[in-house]
Amino acid sequence: MVVTPSGEGLGARVDQIDLSRPLSPESFSEIEQLLGQYGVLCFPAQQLTTLQLKAFSQNFGTLEINVANAFQAPEAPEVMILSNKLVDGKPVGLGDAGQDWHTDMSYSRMIAFTNVLYGIEIPQRNGEPLGCTEFSNMRAAYLALPEDLRRRLDGMTVLHDFNKFWEKMRSQPGSRRAPLTPEQRKAKPPVSHPIFLTHPITHEKVLYANPGYSMQINELPKDESDRVLDFLFEHQLKPEFRYRHRWTAGDVLMWDNMGTIHNAIADYLPSEPRFIKRCQVMADRYFKDVA
Repeated sequence: MVVTPSGEGLGARVDQIDLSRPLSPESFSEIEQLLGQYGVLCFPAQQLTTLQLKAFSQNFGTLEINVANAFQAPEAPEVMILSNKLVDGKPVGLGDAGQDWHTDMSYSRMIAFTNVLYGIEIPQRNGEPLGCTEFSNMRAAYLALPEDLRRRLDGMTVLHDFNKFWEKMRSQPGSRRAPLTPEQRKAKPPVSHPIFLTHPITHEKVLYANPGYSMQINELPKDESDRVLDFLFEHQLKPEFRYRHRWTAGDVLMWDNMGTIHNAIADYLPSEPRFIKRCQVMADRYFKDVA
């Protein structure tokens, strides 16, 4: 593997590796360490089947089957389709995935370690890629917090709710999302996690709160919690913490959900097709229960 850092707040490109072929335990261990170091990894020019994407991803932990139970690949329900394409007037994938800052699966008792996305169709306009994915470095955000605030919040927890982000996406113009059913809500009740999580790879603290799912700091009154979360949400998006990935067809993009937050930029039209396959890998290799 040849690793080239992005030169920005996080991120690296990894060349000379074919993810469709079986990899050695040493290669998976190296990728794991690179994720801890860089937060986001791009493996360009890959050619993967759905089952090869699943096989690569599950080396890093148990694959989640999304609670919405929609837009799953027929041969592997662990692989979700993200796309704005329509066939016979019906969507073939989730068309509004991740379109605001968040951390995947912070709403679950078992949080996520990494996402693995495989870009198959990437829209372009005037030679420039659309649908970029932005990231922000939560280790850097933690270190840059005012010292008195770090001391005060240490040991506190944050409540996360899946329905918060779901409803925000439903409120967007043209959304096709239905409200969550009572069964889906029951499957993903609100959960609490430490506001400062010790990263299991780097053993350094990261800020584990995000605008998409974080509802309240449990140990603070509601009005004070709102003020502190508003500050944290603004702080964690400072330009020096960030990296924007410009997609190319064939990219496999992995990121560390524990140490980053991300946002999918929806700057493409319905006539500009985007088609990506995704696996979400839970952090059960590192935690028995984080709730």
